[in-house]
Amino acid sequence: MHARKLKFYAKNVIFDLFPSLIFEKRYDRMFRNLDEQQWSYIRSRANYYNKLEQQFVLNETASRSSALPLRGNPSAYYYDFKEISRYFARSVKFNYVFKDIKETVDEPTLLKTRPLNEANENSVILKLDKMRHFNFIEDTRSFESKLDMAVFRGACYQEHRKAFVAKYHGSPIADIGDTDDARKGQRGHRPYMSIADQLKYKFVISLEGNDVATNLKWIMLSNSVCFMRKPRVESWFMEGSLIPDHHYVLLDDEFSDLEDKINYYVKHTDKAMAIIKNANQYAMQFLDTRREKLISLLVLRKYLDLSGQ
Repeated sequence: MHARKLKFYAKNVIFDLFPSLIFEKRYDRMFRNLDEQQWSYIRSRANYYNKLEQQFVLNETASRSSALPLRGNPSAYYYDFKEISRYFARSVKFNYVFKDIKETVDEPTLLKTRPLNEANENSVILKLDKMRHFNFIEDTRSFESKLDMAVFRGACYQEHRKAFVAKYHGSPIADIGDTDDARKGQRGHRPYMSIADQLKYKFVISLEGNDVATNLKWIMLSNSVCFMRKPRVESWFMEGSLIPDHHYVLLDDEFSDLEDKINYYVKHTDKAMAIIKNANQYAMQFLDTRREKLISLLVLRKYLDLSGQ
């Protein structure tokens, strides 16, 4: 097991042994000494993730916090949720979906992602599976020193990913490849490429998978430009608040303008670097671990309050 994962699971297994009352008593102390600007930011983020405004009654399928894990073995989803739910009574109940999801839900539900549409108010986002999705690395290369090309690597099980690879795997200005081992020896297959190697390219393409694109977060904190089409799904990263051609370079839905956009931003370095600066500023807000935890606590507190708990 990767050392980072081992530390994550070990810490959480130990915390599971602590009496819940220890964490419940710490809740109020964690919010002390916040000024109005800090409070305003935290509340704004919490309300973005939890759009619920009306009281609601949980249905008979709601689960008790003390009953987790209900499905399968403890997972990253489970421990990410427990990190927050420990601060509340073990008797609290909630609806949850701890897996990839991009559909709307009928009941107020805690989950990792939601579709970007007007009917997603029941989808309450928590920062789940964060070790995988919020994996930032330091990029020491300057934009100017990178290759004048775009890159994409990823397993392509979805039709839009397959179509993208089929269209561009032979491009002279884009290194595109499907890393699915089942496709070895077939056209479009390429070997795995590390994040560090992908960051040798000026432009990194982000494609949504089963829900959001995992690589979007580390791209936006790098010195490369993110290329992607308009997001369909959002997570804790608030993909729905990203501004096209300000935080990332917008591609059309069929990706037909990829090579034109590469050529344009190779020539217009100043505009590329402006996008990188905006993306970096956006991504940096997720690096304050204490503040992120406070936002998570308010998201869950609002859910529990509105459900009468």
